[in-house]
Amino acid sequence: MADPYDFDDEDLPDPSLKNIIEQDSLQWIFVGGKGGVGKTTTSCCLGTQLAKHRKKVLIVSTDPAHNLSDAFCQKIGREPTPIQGFTNLSAMEIDATEDLDKMQRSMEDATGAGSDEDGNSGIQSLMTELTNSIPGIDEAMSFSELMKQVQNMDYDVVVFDTAPTGHTLRLLSFPTILEKAFGKLMDLKDRFGGLIGQASALFGGGSPDQVQEALLGRLEETRAIINKVNTAFQDPAMTTFVCVCIPEFLSIYETERLVQELSKFGIDSHNIVVNQVLFPEKDAEELGEWFDANKDGMQKEAREICSKMMARKRMQDKYIGQCFDLYGDDFHVVLMPLLDHEVRGVEKLKDFSELLINPIDLEE
Repeated sequence: MADPYDFDDEDLPDPSLKNIIEQDSLQWIFVGGKGGVGKTTTSCCLGTQLAKHRKKVLIVSTDPAHNLSDAFCQKIGREPTPIQGFTNLSAMEIDATEDLDKMQRSMEDATGAGSDEDGNSGIQSLMTELTNSIPGIDEAMSFSELMKQVQNMDYDVVVFDTAPTGHTLRLLSFPTILEKAFGKLMDLKDRFGGLIGQASALFGGGSPDQVQEALLGRLEETRAIINKVNTAFQDPAMTTFVCVCIPEFLSIYETERLVQELSKFGIDSHNIVVNQVLFPEKDAEELGEWFDANKDGMQKEAREICSKMMARKRMQDKYIGQCFDLYGDDFHVVLMPLLDHEVRGVEKLKDFSELLINPIDLEE
């Protein structure tokens, strides 16, 4: 297994995200990985660095558990919110469920579909059946609404702070999901026509044909948007994916799965950020020598604390070595240190973001 501290810097791709900052053609940058590894911090730091080089930068959180507001220490909503301390950096937190509800309401208004005694319209009934039959169709449609909204905005580059890996991988399968949705909808058309027709007649709503055509039209629009977006996603000049992990087994394993899935979908990925690294400029052997030489003079509590730290450092170095084994030749692997404070607020994010661009010298 490779030891990251045995490599010459010249043998490896630059261990920083300078390549992303310097690639002016990039329009979409996705930041993803396992839950709790620091995706939001990495997204915010990348956004602050991009703001130095691009005219207008937007950070979008697609994770249902939004953290951008906490990271920047200011209220961020569903519309692009200017980040304090910047003139060209904004952020927004989207709500997929609310987007889908809004889309359903617009379709109901267009068709005049009424509601049944439980308050459900024909559109809602059809959408519920479709969602139950094809898991993910609701996410696909709300994602297309988001992409349509973002594409209409005037931003040079958009950084997506994504949900944990499973949700992100589902995003890549949306074109396939939509194809299934069309087939399923056509299979259900006759059966639903009768059901919706009864509700429409009872409540004076739109005709079944209007409801079905509205949903088919919206699905067609969704498919067109996602196919266009999918084409852009597969263009490495426009889109790249930054994988974020920590030096632990489950996180490294999930990163490998993510890299393989991205490759399968033809999405560029050549940057990995490893967060929460203990003393990245030192190796466990070096620290172990220091500990062995000094532990006899330590109090019991201090010796136990240092012993636990050394065990953690050895474990981290093992998984960092595995990371370099897997990706060292082709990926920019960035080691980000574990700090003694939280990275919250613009100033701390700015300071921490410098470490994404100015790599730690492993030879020191």
